[in-house]
Amino acid sequence: MKNAPPPPNLPRQAGQGQRPAQGHFLTRLGFFLLWLFHWLPLGLQAAIGNALGGLACLFAQRRKRVARRNLELCFPEKSPAEIRRLLRQNLQATARAALEHGLLVWAPASRLEKLIRVEGREHLEACLGRPLILLAPHFIGLDMGGVRMTLLTRIASLYSRARNDIADRHLLHARSRFNRTVLASRHEGIRPLIKIIQSGLPFYYLPDQDYGRRESIFVPFFGISAATIPALARLARVAGAKVVPAVTRQLPGGQGYVMQFYPAWDNFPSGDLEADTRRMNAFIEERVREMPEQYLWTHRRFKTRPEGEAGLYD
Repeated sequence: MKNAPPPPNLPRQAGQGQRPAQGHFLTRLGFFLLWLFHWLPLGLQAAIGNALGGLACLFAQRRKRVARRNLELCFPEKSPAEIRRLLRQNLQATARAALEHGLLVWAPASRLEKLIRVEGREHLEACLGRPLILLAPHFIGLDMGGVRMTLLTRIASLYSRARNDIADRHLLHARSRFNRTVLASRHEGIRPLIKIIQSGLPFYYLPDQDYGRRESIFVPFFGISAATIPALARLARVAGAKVVPAVTRQLPGGQGYVMQFYPAWDNFPSGDLEADTRRMNAFIEERVREMPEQYLWTHRRFKTRPEGEAGLYD
């Protein structure tokens, strides 16, 4: 068996100190195990991931509480038993996707092309060569879709450094090892993003998280006012870009993933920033209802509330 190839060396962030030796050891051990797992057939990896997800139901109490609360808020019509079942499925899908990240770091392109099927490719190809934003909601197959995109064409995306520098090197390597992917920092502002989009590189964009009150507007998501960054419409307007949704679905067992491209949105942006942001959230909600076990429910999507409204996670 070959030795696991080292990830690229990256400069340490200013002010980032040395991490405890024990933390380094555990992180290296974790990635060594991922490297071992990536040699296994996908069906066996899926079975192990589902088992780990079952254990997470017992031990990952904080994530479990957040996910359960989100499911209760978004699906009030479901019974407690249905919420528990959906929660378990979500933790299993999340654990499986985490385990399969080893494939993104070390598997050859030929294996990834078989693992991650592409559907609706004509919608992507119709917009290539012009400013293009790929709307990629936070489903658990998000990284699978992002790496699959880099096998189709050169792309750009945002990148936030992981807190652990070893994990950061591996994740950055996975996202940039094909086709010289351009990764822009979230902290550099909007101007570099506009230049990247206008250059013709498809921009793989993840806009559906709660980033706080600053620059957010409140629009419905599952009938709940959710703080949402309206940057999709702003970027599309300033860069003159088309928006093509790209959603990645995890398939059962050893069947892999499907990355689905949707038709480019007509009349977007419309000139009404709130209406455009509502449209984005409504589209994401429709996809969530199609596969509710695969959304990022462990994120506190509703943590920022309108003035005077009580918190939803207390």
